[in-house]
Amino acid sequence: MKKAVGKPVLTCRITCPVCGHDEVEKMPTNACQYFYDCKGCGALLKPRPGDCCVFCSYGDIPCPPIQTGQGCCGTP
Repeated sequence: MKKAVGKPVLTCRITCPVCGHDEVEKMPTNACQYFYDCKGCGALLKPRPGDCCVFCSYGDIPCPPIQTGQGCCGTP
Protein backbone atom coordinates (compact mmCIF):
# COMPACT_ATOMS: atom_id res chain seq x y z
CA MET A 1 0.00 0.00 0.00
CA LYS A 2 1.07 3.55 -0.66
CA LYS A 3 1.55 6.11 2.10
CA ALA A 4 0.49 9.70 1.51
CA VAL A 5 2.83 12.59 2.14
CA GLY A 6 1.20 15.64 3.74
CA LYS A 7 -2.57 15.66 3.36
CA PRO A 8 -4.19 12.24 3.19
CA VAL A 9 -5.70 11.02 -0.06
CA LEU A 10 -9.47 10.79 0.37
CA THR A 11 -10.37 8.61 -2.60
CA CYS A 12 -9.50 4.96 -3.02
CA ARG A 13 -9.94 2.34 -5.72
CA ILE A 14 -11.48 -0.62 -3.92
CA THR A 15 -11.36 -4.00 -5.68
CA CYS A 16 -13.71 -6.88 -4.89
CA PRO A 17 -11.81 -10.11 -4.16
CA VAL A 18 -14.82 -12.14 -5.31
CA CYS A 19 -15.47 -10.76 -8.82
CA GLY A 20 -12.60 -8.32 -9.43
CA HIS A 21 -14.89 -5.30 -9.93
CA ASP A 22 -13.22 -2.07 -8.90
CA GLU A 23 -14.75 1.25 -8.00
CA VAL A 24 -13.34 4.60 -6.85
CA GLU A 25 -14.91 5.57 -3.54
CA LYS A 26 -14.53 8.46 -1.13
CA MET A 27 -13.14 7.36 2.23
CA PRO A 28 -14.63 8.68 5.46
CA THR A 29 -12.27 10.74 7.60
CA ASN A 30 -14.20 10.45 10.85
CA ALA A 31 -15.09 6.73 10.98
CA CYS A 32 -13.93 3.32 9.82
CA GLN A 33 -15.88 1.57 7.12
CA TYR A 34 -16.22 -2.06 8.16
CA PHE A 35 -18.56 -3.15 5.38
CA TYR A 36 -18.75 -2.49 1.64
CA ASP A 37 -21.26 -3.81 -0.88
CA CYS A 38 -19.57 -4.64 -4.18
CA LYS A 39 -21.30 -2.86 -7.03
CA GLY A 40 -20.32 -5.67 -9.38
CA CYS A 41 -21.54 -8.85 -7.67
CA GLY A 42 -23.19 -7.60 -4.47
CA ALA A 43 -20.74 -9.36 -2.13
CA LEU A 44 -20.53 -7.87 1.34
CA LEU A 45 -16.85 -7.15 1.97
CA LYS A 46 -15.44 -7.07 5.50
CA PRO A 47 -11.89 -6.20 6.60
CA ARG A 48 -9.35 -9.02 6.54
CA PRO A 49 -7.94 -10.06 9.92
CA GLY A 50 -5.47 -7.43 11.12
CA ASP A 51 -6.90 -4.63 8.94
CA CYS A 52 -9.05 -1.87 10.41
CA CYS A 53 -11.37 -1.28 7.45
CA VAL A 54 -12.31 -2.41 3.94
CA PHE A 55 -10.11 0.28 2.36
CA CYS A 56 -7.02 -1.06 4.13
CA SER A 57 -7.94 -4.59 3.01
CA TYR A 58 -9.11 -4.11 -0.58
CA GLY A 59 -8.09 -0.59 -1.57
CA ASP A 60 -5.13 0.78 -3.48
CA ILE A 61 -4.39 3.18 -0.62
CA PRO A 62 -5.08 2.82 3.11
CA CYS A 63 -7.64 4.86 5.03
CA PRO A 64 -6.79 8.49 5.98
CA PRO A 65 -5.85 7.79 9.64
CA ILE A 66 -3.41 5.07 8.59
CA GLN A 67 -1.96 7.32 5.86
CA THR A 68 -1.14 9.99 8.43
CA GLY A 69 0.37 7.55 10.91
CA GLN A 70 -2.51 7.57 13.37
CA GLY A 71 -4.23 4.43 14.49
CA CYS A 72 -7.48 3.66 12.76
CA CYS A 73 -10.64 3.83 14.86
CA GLY A 74 -8.79 4.67 18.03
CA THR A 75 -6.18 1.91 17.82
CA PRO A 76 -2.58 3.12 17.75
